[in-house]
Amino acid sequence: MSNVTLRAETGRETGTRRSRRLRNRGMVPATFYGRGSDALSIAVSARDLRSALTTGSGLNAVINLRIGEETHTSLARQLQRHPTRGDIIHLDFLKISITDEVEAVVAIELVGDQAAIREGGGILETIANTVNVRALVTAIPESIQADISGLGVGDTLRVSDLPAPSGVEYLDDPDQPILVVSLPAIALTEEDAEEEDQDLALVGEDGDATEAGPEQDA
Repeated sequence: MSNVTLRAETGRETGTRRSRRLRNRGMVPATFYGRGSDALSIAVSARDLRSALTTGSGLNAVINLRIGEETHTSLARQLQRHPTRGDIIHLDFLKISITDEVEAVVAIELVGDQAAIREGGGILETIANTVNVRALVTAIPESIQADISGLGVGDTLRVSDLPAPSGVEYLDDPDQPILVVSLPAIALTEEDAEEEDQDLALVGEDGDATEAGPEQDA
């Protein structure tokens, strides 16, 4: 679990134009709330926020939010990003206790030997690269490692196949697929063509279809 400190400015005025002016000077408008506290409009440095959220814990980093003379334990939530640049343009800071259970989105990291997949000519098709979990703030893993050793063409890795770290509960459907191993489209096309050729050959051998020739005059 990563733990970082971030200083917030108070007294932020709300509104589209005021928020735009904040962003132009390198600040990100935000809202701080939780655990019985009234919602508070604040702003944080875009550069410091980026540093806080690019630790090993990513968006699940515990942030010590410094507001005035007080420091509050929080998590970044409800991030809104610019549609083209991807910059964070607004977010919420959820006030928490270090003993709280929270819901989080955790990245799935693929580990293990892919030899069986390569030998079978298969490719990995990723369906989900994150999983939803519930855990104590201190127990949220930086990632969930999914072992793909021994997977072959036609195999599916599901949520139920993921390891279960102590104190972590998966919130997704156990049958939800994470990835499948399939043949490339070109390989499937070649197989279909071979099967079609075999079918035509069998039809000829059985005499059910013959090659038509020119008609002969009686």
